[in-house]
Amino acid sequence: MEQFFLLVFLAFGGSAVAGSVRVINQGNEALVERLGSYNKKMQPGLNFVIPFFDKVVYRETIREKVLDIPPQKCITRDNVGIEVDAVVYWRIVDMEKAWYKVENLQSAMVNLVLTQIRSEMGQLELDQTFTARSQINELLLQDLDVSTDPWGVKVTRVELRDIIPSQAVREAMEMQMSAERRKRASILTSEGDRESAVNSARGKADAQLLDAEARQKSVILQAEAEQKAIVLKAQAERQQQVLRAQAIAESAEIIAQKIKTNPDTHKAIEVLFALGYLDMGATIGKSDSSKVIFIDPRTIPAALEGIRSVVSDYQADSHSLFNGEIPGQNNRAS
Repeated sequence: MEQFFLLVFLAFGGSAVAGSVRVINQGNEALVERLGSYNKKMQPGLNFVIPFFDKVVYRETIREKVLDIPPQKCITRDNVGIEVDAVVYWRIVDMEKAWYKVENLQSAMVNLVLTQIRSEMGQLELDQTFTARSQINELLLQDLDVSTDPWGVKVTRVELRDIIPSQAVREAMEMQMSAERRKRASILTSEGDRESAVNSARGKADAQLLDAEARQKSVILQAEAEQKAIVLKAQAERQQQVLRAQAIAESAEIIAQKIKTNPDTHKAIEVLFALGYLDMGATIGKSDSSKVIFIDPRTIPAALEGIRSVVSDYQADSHSLFNGEIPGQNNRAS
């Protein structure tokens, strides 16, 4: 009988010892009540409680958690119905407040977030809800962080996930966007046509300007070329006349010397003058602006005789000149 009571005592004592040991995982905390009142908070690791007197009433993680907010209908300032859902990142910073200050912390968090979303959306117009999403997230974060501070909760981030207008509003927005796109397309098309016309006009003006400049340069170059040709031609004629004059002077000198040395030279000169006269007629006949000259063959001897008399006079003058006499002096003396 005594052995039975010993076994019962050992079993009861072993269970009591086992029930007094509590192990808390890393990242978690637990609250202990003794006889119905708060006693202590157990930290991660090995903890001891008094069996039958102490009770673990709340065990929760202190790591960051995600609260998924379901879609909620809201009304904007311009009376447009939309559905909004969000994601809230939060964690418990004070386990005692999270257990004793609010009942069902997660449900309270969900209702608080929905209320804040309705309040913020009611202050904005529909267009602002799409363009100012980051500002809305910042405002929700500030409001929720202040509201959940008495509960020992820290809200770290709020993100609006979807903002969905009603079907009628979406159709109206699609029509508006379609009209806006058509307007932009028309504006871009007209601007493109205008730029094309401007570029075409500028191209034509530039082409005309270049053409005029090219013609001007061509006329200038042509005038310069003609001027140079005239100058070169005048210089050539001048040189030709100089050479011809030099040739005539040299010929006259040679003829004078021949006449001085040979008295019969005047006959050859008469023949040369006659041939020159005939060559002059041939040259006149070859000219483009030539005129017809009628010469009576019977007058040729008379013409030659006249030339001979001229040559005789020239010879007499030359002979007097070379003898130191003045031509015509004898005639005046007689």
